[in-house]
This record gives sequence, structure tokens and C-alpha cells, in this order.
Amino acid sequence: MIKKILVANRGEIAVRIVRACAELGIKSVAIYTDADRHALHVKKADEAYHIGKDPILGYLNAHTLVNLAAASGCDALHPGYGFLSENPDLATICARRGIRFIGPSPDVIRRMGDKTEARRSMIKAGVPVTPGTEGNVADLAEALREAERIGYPVMLKATSGGGGRGIRRCNSQAELESAFPRVISEATKAFGSAEVFLEKCIVEPKHIEAQILADSFGNTVHLFERDCSIQRRNQKVIEEAPSPLLDEATRAAMGAQAVALAQAVNYDSAGTVEFVAGQDKSFFFLEMNTRLQVEHPVTELITGVDLVEQMIRSAWGEKLAFEQKDLKIDGWAIESRIYAEDPYRGFLPSIGRLVRYEQPEEGDQGDYTVRNDSGVREGDEISMFYDPMIAKLCAWGETRKDAVTGMARALEDTHLSGLGHNVPFLAAVMDQDRFKSGELSTSYIKDEFPDGFHGLRPTVEQERILIASALAMHEVIAEQDGDPSDRTDWIVMIDKTPHGVGLSYDEDEEMILTLTGGGDIRLSDIDWRPGLAQFKAELDGEPFTAEVKRVADGFDIRHRAVRARVRVLRPHVAELYARLPEKAVADTSKMVLSPMPGLVVSIPVVVGQEVKTGETVAIIEAMKMQNILKAERDGVVKAVGAKDGDPVAADDVLVEFG
Repeated sequence: MIKKILVANRGEIAVRIVRACAELGIKSVAIYTDADRHALHVKKADEAYHIGKDPILGYLNAHTLVNLAAASGCDALHPGYGFLSENPDLATICARRGIRFIGPSPDVIRRMGDKTEARRSMIKAGVPVTPGTEGNVADLAEALREAERIGYPVMLKATSGGGGRGIRRCNSQAELESAFPRVISEATKAFGSAEVFLEKCIVEPKHIEAQILADSFGNTVHLFERDCSIQRRNQKVIEEAPSPLLDEATRAAMGAQAVALAQAVNYDSAGTVEFVAGQDKSFFFLEMNTRLQVEHPVTELITGVDLVEQMIRSAWGEKLAFEQKDLKIDGWAIESRIYAEDPYRGFLPSIGRLVRYEQPEEGDQGDYTVRNDSGVREGDEISMFYDPMIAKLCAWGETRKDAVTGMARALEDTHLSGLGHNVPFLAAVMDQDRFKSGELSTSYIKDEFPDGFHGLRPTVEQERILIASALAMHEVIAEQDGDPSDRTDWIVMIDKTPHGVGLSYDEDEEMILTLTGGGDIRLSDIDWRPGLAQFKAELDGEPFTAEVKRVADGFDIRHRAVRARVRVLRPHVAELYARLPEKAVADTSKMVLSPMPGLVVSIPVVVGQEVKTGETVAIIEAMKMQNILKAERDGVVKAVGAKDGDPVAADDVLVEFG
């Protein structure tokens, strides 16, 4: 067996590979730059080595990685995903140096990892593919000609892309002209390649992918499919296995197609065949990812197969220990990608220190099972240089309903502070009837949140949770301060809405709350003390967790996607609160503010310049993504607040109009 593996990646996937190595008794070697020298994957590995000051270039230098593998005594290298995971040069250099590359052969990576070559291979094999260019486009002029031939809308894609980077939907010539330089810039920085191609955009599609696994003896199996249709900016957000769309016949056909494709190119190792599917269950080959996928945990949860272990065994030269007939789907699994991004600000990246990070308990939770793959710890810094993923939270249940319920509870038990994060948004999706029904498409987020995400209004049950939590915390604090009250009537204000509550206790000292016009509710098993960020209890026997923060005049409470200021007041004080005037909102209509922390790529305007509505006034980059800011009104530039290359924080003034 392989003795020592260089993990040529970082973050949660590096931690995942290190864990697999430990379980197999294999030594692991981590790599790091100045930006992540204290990262979790560095601490978890048996050894760790510095690869340079630049936060990106070290991970993209194949010669550096292989030299380090050889110098540290490694006999194998695992590329993870992203970076050079689909770069045939890395696999080739490994082979020349006698180091096993844990993945397919360089030839397969070259043919299938290059998306245009993969398209050509599939067309030659007679496999239906989405319309598009047969190869890369040389420049913008060719892209415009090809787009006219294919017909808008089109997808402009980086040939070596992945993870939602280097991809844009273009509905018109103007959008293609604007997107072309951005996609090339993102692709070059993320993957070291500026090659791009065009593909017809299928409207209202589903994104379904089949996991395959093969050895070097010609044995290939599929491990069923994953549905990755919940996406924003072409980045997967929520995945599940199996897909709620497919029936057994379609599932078998898709799996057989994936196996046939893998065998046609002599595939060896784990890989993924991606399909775009219609609501009528028709499907077309999209691309093949010659690597481990981010969402591999949901496949592992429904099959019991450790994909990283199988990749290592395949690289060592072992035969698959099972056949297709040995595999079956057991239950349902859902993965939520927890990102350092602010859903209330258009999902823009959020950087900073992870001040608090409380994770849900992993393992069997009764009706569901929790798995959490994370690459960070409390106190870690989330930088602008890398993907903003904090964790991949997974829930397994015997049915899809059980998995959805389990995921909602696991998200409740997740607490982060110090930066923006998308946990409230993920929780909102779990609570939506459409998601629960399984009626998904890649336009889901745009359809359900057309005006952006602003949280959800509380249900009756959530109003009760807010009321009970606030009143219980109020009582605990009063008791601790030595100032308990014998008052039984209170007004609990959720934002500006008052709720009359009568408070009493039963013989077991459990709280009984009598709501005006709403009957009695019982609060028990309270787990909270001042200073804790999570309030846990049972409301009428049902467990819940709320994120809480004590403020000057009450509490900030969040339950799933509902967030509110909640105050516990005496009735006459509540009457006074209702008369308080609204706080005036600052006028920023003449300013262009940075929507996120990042680096200024360019500010193509100067003081005194006349700017028309829609003109670009700034480009900001963070986490390998560029954001173009355009003027929302005609005006004359009065001041420019930053220059090219400057770091900026969220809400910094970039341009001010007179």
C-alpha cells in the first residue's frame, strides 16, 4: 500500500484527504502559503511544508508540488479538487518522478478534463451533447460569431473551469462582450488557463451528475446520481442524492451512460459525468470532471463507499472490491455548502475572523445523521484569496423528508459570527414548500428570491419560539441579577409587533406561556445562560435552537431564516415604545460603495468625468470572483476614493457623484 501522500490542496478537502490517510495508516503531508500557514489542514497532517508567499501561485506550480513530494519522501500525490486537480501536466510530472498520481491518467485528464475535447469525444461516440463550439474560441470576435450561430442565451465557460469559476450566462451580444474579459481573467487566476468555449444555455434545466468509480483492470461502476440544481452564479449551493426527478428506469439509463463513457476513455479512479436534464427526464452530456467532486459526501452517505479510500486503492493498483450488483441506494442525503458570504447583500463574499463557530453534533441524531466536513476552526481568518467555503454540512435520513428535516435542525445548531454567512438562506430553502416537493431547477434561487434574500417572515410556530426564548432569557437574567419579578403579565415585542403573554410555572418548574388569543405553550429543557450564543429548549415537546444575542433593550434572535429584535416589556413601557420615531437612513444615493471586502481591480473614471447610467465605474475582486459596479444614474464624478490594487472594506466609498 501507498506509504505517504502529499495533499496538493488546502481547506476542507485537504482535511478530508488527511482523514482518509489516517484511517488507512498512511502518512500525510500538507502544503501552505503565508496566507494559510495556521490553517486546519496544516495542523491535521503529519507533516507540512511552506510553498511560498503568494496565496495562489504555489498551489498552481506543478513542478514545485512534485519536487516537494519527492523531497518529503511521498510515494503518491492527491490533488483534491480545484487548483491543478484536472491539469494533465501535474499527472505527467508525477509519473516521470515515480510518484503515483491519485486520479486518472494524464491522457484521460487531457481528453476529458479539457471540456472542449470531451465534447468532441462524446460527439464522435454518438452521445447527445448540448449545442456549442467544438473547440475553444480564439478571441471575442470568434465568440460573437459562434454565439450568433448557436443562438442566445449562451454559456461562456472556462475550458479548465470548475466550482462556478470562469462561467457566465450571456443573453445578448452586449453581455457576451462584457463577460468575455472577466471569464478569461477569472479562469487564468483560478486555473492557470485562459481558454474558453461556448455552449447553448438550456432554459429551466436540472443539473444531475453520475458518480463513477473505476480501476485499472477495466472494472467500472456508477454510484448513482446527485442532484445539484440549487445554484447561484453557477456555483452549487445545495446538493442531494439521489435526485428527486429520476425514476428507476432513467436512473439506470443515466448510470449506464456514465459507465459507458468512462470505459470508452479507459477511465481509472473516481470521476463524475455531468448531465443537463429536462423536467421530462431527458438528459444530455454536459462535461466530465476527472477528479473528486465537492459534493462527494452525499454519495458516500447513501452508498457507504468511501470515495477517497477507493481513489487511493485504485492508484495503488487494486481491483474494485465490489460490482454494480453489490451497490444500492440507502436512504437520502443532502449537503448544504456553508459559505462566508452575505445573503442579505446579494451573496457577496465576506472576509474576516471567524469569531465564533459552533458546529452541530455529528453522527446519529435519532431520525437523522449529521456529517460536517470543515476546513476551518473558531478563530480562523477567512481571506479574500480562496474559495469562501466554511463547511459542507450533510444530513442523512431514511427518506427525503427525514433528510430535509435533519438538515433544517443541523443548520439550527450551527452558529457563526464575525463575518457574513449563508446559514439563514440555507435554512430558508429547507423550509420552502417548493424545495420540500423536490421541484427543482438551476433557476430556483432566481425564481424564489427574485428581489434578493431578505429573510422570511415568522410562521406562527416561529413567533412562539421567539416569544418563549426572549421571555425565558429575561427570567434567567433577572434571577442571576438577584432581581426576580413576580409579574405574570408581559408584552413581548417582535420588532414592532406586540404580543401579550401571561407567565406561570407548573409543578416541575417548567414555563407555561399563555398567549393573548393563542392558548398555552410549554417551554422545557432550557439550555442557556448569559453569554451563550445559542438558546436550546423544547417547545411543547419539540426541540429547537435559536441564535441569540443580548442587546441594550432586549435580544437579537434568529431562528432559521427569521431574524428579529425581541423585547420583553411591562405593558406601560410597551406603549411608549410604539411612539418612538423611526431612525433616519443615511443618503448614499450619490455614492458607489464597495459591496464587499476585496481588492480594487480598476476604477475607470476620474474626477470631473461625466458618467451615464450603466457605465462601469469600478471592478472589485474577492475570492477569485470579480464584481463590476455600474452607475445607477447620470452624473459627474466628484471624488474617487480608491485606486487600482487598493484593499477595500464593505461599504467603503469608491466613487462619489456631485
